Amino acid sequence: MKNFTFENQTKIIFGKNAEEKLGEEIKKYSQKILLHYGGGSIKKIGLYDRVKKILKEENIDYIELSGVKPNPRLSLIKEGIEICRKENISFILAVGGGSVIDSSKAIAAGVTYPGDVWDLCLGKGEVTEPIPIGTILTIPAAGSESSPAAVVTNEEGWLKLDVQSEELRPKFSILNPENTFSLPKYQTIVGIADIMAHLMERYFTQETHVDLSDRLIEGNLQSVIKHAPLVLSNPSDYNSRAEIMWAGTVAHNDLFTSGRVADWASHKIEHELSALYDIPHGAGLAIIMPAWMKYVYRDNINKFAQFAHRVWHIDPDFEGIEKTALDGIEQLKSFFKEHGLPVTLQDLNIGDNRFREMARKCTSNGAVGNFKKLNENDVFNIYQLAK
Repeated sequence: MKNFTFENQTKIIFGKNAEEKLGEEIKKYSQKILLHYGGGSIKKIGLYDRVKKILKEENIDYIELSGVKPNPRLSLIKEGIEICRKENISFILAVGGGSVIDSSKAIAAGVTYPGDVWDLCLGKGEVTEPIPIGTILTIPAAGSESSPAAVVTNEEGWLKLDVQSEELRPKFSILNPENTFSLPKYQTIVGIADIMAHLMERYFTQETHVDLSDRLIEGNLQSVIKHAPLVLSNPSDYNSRAEIMWAGTVAHNDLFTSGRVADWASHKIEHELSALYDIPHGAGLAIIMPAWMKYVYRDNINKFAQFAHRVWHIDPDFEGIEKTALDGIEQLKSFFKEHGLPVTLQDLNIGDNRFREMARKCTSNGAVGNFKKLNENDVFNIYQLAK
């Protein structure tokens, strides 16, 4: 186990009617905010009206900026930065899923950064004293509600990069599972795939003597696997929605990274897909992660056999270790497919004509991944396996 420091400043307010705490939390930071959200979904479920009512009752002034799309766009982020500077806004409330929260984080960082906010994604600048943000989560998936990272898509060249800083963790996040009841089935399962990917990116490490965090990750995966079909068959199942929502937060708040080195190659490989083809991130991960696994499993076959046994209950006593490892990968793929996710690029009508371009962009700053360092040809081969 490696040395580590774990700290997470985000206050989680979880449960029914949790948004009733919104006013008192915001007033700790500001009386004038940017209310940032996507489209009409928060209006359809009544959350938009409830939030506005609370802000009015607490005499909190706000300016709205809607229009966040999946894979949040740099152009809207720049618009938000200008609004915050012009209106002297000192807090951002993100109401929505990971894209809204990521967009809010990038705006928060850009307001106090003297240059182009895209520089922060390129590593040409540092996040310094961003304005604080809070969130009301409506889509369990990205884990951005308590993470230090934001992913941004630049429409010029369709580049998808991230910016990271401990200062970007939200000050508070309100998690009410009732706000997820109306999510369509596909959006629900795409989010679940994202959660599972965050867990598996951490699980597959070459670090030894990490049994505690192994067990925590395995338990989280098993809980998600158990409750996924329950929320898909009964979207208003509060208890299963709550389990999925909390799993998504804990999966990406960095607790499970403690003492180990996470991989993140699959995320970087998928980012090229969703940047070019604008597909949901979780759908891309459902395709890429099993392909990545098949490409790298021999670099630590014991870890993959452990994954098969502990998560999918495949008994290694009756299988050779390699077959056990491969059966675990196939079980994951079958789980995704059974619940309506694409498991090949062909499922999304994505051809192979841009594989080389994506592989080159993915590795433009060097090899990706930590479980196994992957160069351009490796990434190209993973796209081939994902066909």
